[in-house]
Amino acid sequence: MMTLNNKKHDLSNRDVFGKLLALFSLTPFVILSGFVSLILFRRDLHTITFFIGVLLNEICNTVLKHILREPRPLARNTNLLYSEYGMPSSHSQFMWFFASYMLYFTFIRLQYANNKAFKEFFWKVAGAASCIAIACIVSYSRIFLQYHTWKQVIYGALFGIIIGTVWFTIINVVLTPYFPTVIS
Repeated sequence: MMTLNNKKHDLSNRDVFGKLLALFSLTPFVILSGFVSLILFRRDLHTITFFIGVLLNEICNTVLKHILREPRPLARNTNLLYSEYGMPSSHSQFMWFFASYMLYFTFIRLQYANNKAFKEFFWKVAGAASCIAIACIVSYSRIFLQYHTWKQVIYGALFGIIIGTVWFTIINVVLTPYFPTVIS
């Protein structure tokens, strides 16, 4: 039998965990500001085309939401009804687009010719694992905070991975050969 103090403690832990997940939900905004900073200061074509892919991913998400028109969950603690649609989760789609693109970029595009192959591989795996872990946390946060259902988050992740894969393929196979010409 749970006492009143135990219930308060459980609610307090849930509140702290929820606040932590809400902070992780801000990750897409941190990534976007990183893109803007990199583009302004480096003017690198790979970064610019990656950012264009992020924008196209967001446009696809908006179009999909208006085609599918699935509402957000009504189980939220507030009495507000959402006028925007929940399928697919834009946070989940954004993070999985980013994670999949970074995974391909890290293992396909980043090829260094040095003698520290193990160290390089370790950092590639650590970076890719970090991107995937953060994508999982942000995706889970959308369910825990009751902004989306499992289905909406999973479809967001799938769409993000598909669009990230297609966009990386277009950039790597079609556009990258023209980058030296564009730069000169």
